[in-house]
Amino acid sequence: MSTAVEGRQISPLKIPLWVRGDLNAFFGLGTNVMLNVIVLSGLCLGVVKIAPDNVYGSILPALGIALIIGNFWYAYLAYRLSRKENRTSVAAMPYGPSVPHMFLVTFVIMLPTFLKHKDEAGGAGAAAVLAWESGLAWAFIIGVIVLLGAFIGPSIRKYTPRAAMLGTLAGISITFISMRPAAQMFEVPYVAFAAFVIILVGWTANVRLPGNVPAGLAAVVLATVVGWLALAAGWTTQTQLWMGSFSDASGPIGLHAPNFGNLGHLFNGLSDIGPLLVTAIPLGVYNFTEGMNNVESAAAAGDSYNLRYILAADGIGAVVGSALGSPFPPAVYIGHPGWKAAGGRIGYSLATGAFVALICFGGLVGLLLAIFPIQALVPILLFIGLVIGAQAFQATPRAHAAGVVLALVPNIANWAQGLIDNTLATVGVFGVQKTVAAGDTSHVALSALVGNGVIYDGLVRVGGGAVLAGLILGAIAVFIIDREFMKAAIYSFAGAVIALFGFINAPSLAYNGTTWDFSQTWDVALAYIISGAICLAFVYVWKVKPAPHQLEEPAAVIEAPKMVAKPEPEPAPALS
Repeated sequence: MSTAVEGRQISPLKIPLWVRGDLNAFFGLGTNVMLNVIVLSGLCLGVVKIAPDNVYGSILPALGIALIIGNFWYAYLAYRLSRKENRTSVAAMPYGPSVPHMFLVTFVIMLPTFLKHKDEAGGAGAAAVLAWESGLAWAFIIGVIVLLGAFIGPSIRKYTPRAAMLGTLAGISITFISMRPAAQMFEVPYVAFAAFVIILVGWTANVRLPGNVPAGLAAVVLATVVGWLALAAGWTTQTQLWMGSFSDASGPIGLHAPNFGNLGHLFNGLSDIGPLLVTAIPLGVYNFTEGMNNVESAAAAGDSYNLRYILAADGIGAVVGSALGSPFPPAVYIGHPGWKAAGGRIGYSLATGAFVALICFGGLVGLLLAIFPIQALVPILLFIGLVIGAQAFQATPRAHAAGVVLALVPNIANWAQGLIDNTLATVGVFGVQKTVAAGDTSHVALSALVGNGVIYDGLVRVGGGAVLAGLILGAIAVFIIDREFMKAAIYSFAGAVIALFGFINAPSLAYNGTTWDFSQTWDVALAYIISGAICLAFVYVWKVKPAPHQLEEPAAVIEAPKMVAKPEPEPAPALS
């Protein structure tokens, strides 16, 4: 017996593991993850000075195992959902190394550890190992926290407005996913636009390319050809294209199996766990909150996944990866609606896991960087930023737009603070303080930044715990817009508690290693309490009744597919 689903007659047992659109999505997601693997390899080698043997022999193989586990698990979840709902339009969740955490573990955990110990006995080599071990312990803690979050995440998702969740996700996408690629694109714009326009044509306008060539493949190949031609003509340089040399790339090529002996390095890192908790706890909360938002984003695109299964994959990936030697926690990626729109279903996840594992096990990172200009790859990341940013407004009531924008703000602040910190570190300044002793060149006075128009302290507080802060602020705004003042008060008081302990709107946890110090957090907590009190006044004094808004015009891309027959859609126009 067959069932009519979305205009097609399919057997309940015939869910294809590969469709034509998977090739398109694979070239997109596979390139995306490959690019991130290249970046994190560069961070290990160039910033923390970890030995190439440890990078290619331990870190990348460990990451490869974690990515196989996650991608194959997500493919299975997509297959199961397809079977359950008897439809072929389910897209697997994307998975890879968490982009924000790549930079956080490098510049917040490993680099300070390296700089602290590089002048001690053993020199820079021993310091790099200590830095690596601290990163492993940090990633392990992140994984444990995400696993714990699997138990409370569904409840948070149930009572949080979609605009708040998608808004804070859009904040991550616009800042951490889109801004750096956009800047890199304009370093050699004629290469980048060769890829970017093809991506827009194929993935946003849904125009079939000649010969039905996948848009992702066409974009990367065309931009790569343009880049090599520009290089040959002398219009640009390998440095501007972020390309390595083939001579440097050949050394690491070979089979690199996961090293189970790295458990000792993890235990060494965990022996000094106290200082790591200050950043690992809020960032673990960040991870499971981001995962929760990504599941909501997929639901808005028609695929409703079990949040606990998603977070379990993220947590297990981080724990297994850290035990084998990777300090980079993997996570469910932003971008499910984009890959689904590009045609991805189940197979693209399987192909991405296998492809990236091959890169990690084969030591091929340098070779790929020597072949592809960075401007041929990063337009894909910008596309994902466009899709997720647009979805935050398309999949929520128009009246909630202000809540979406407010949820964006903490991530924008956090991104801006990161740029300032990285810029200061480049010139040897590793901290901002209210007062700086004479002759201290490793810190800069806060007043000096303020005097030049940089409200640094405000950025730190707005962006502290950015994902969770955006969720709280966005929810308060949405509930006020809907005149749901009691719910707004509840979120305000919850924000007060979370802020008091430093999980949001603070530079770090209020725990200083021995006691809780609320001297830097009480004022933000008081602000949330005042917000809650005002909302309660509208409930009990002025008796304002709720007036929730609904999504005015549900679009086909965001509504769950219905089990009814539909006529075959008109094919998209093809280029002649």
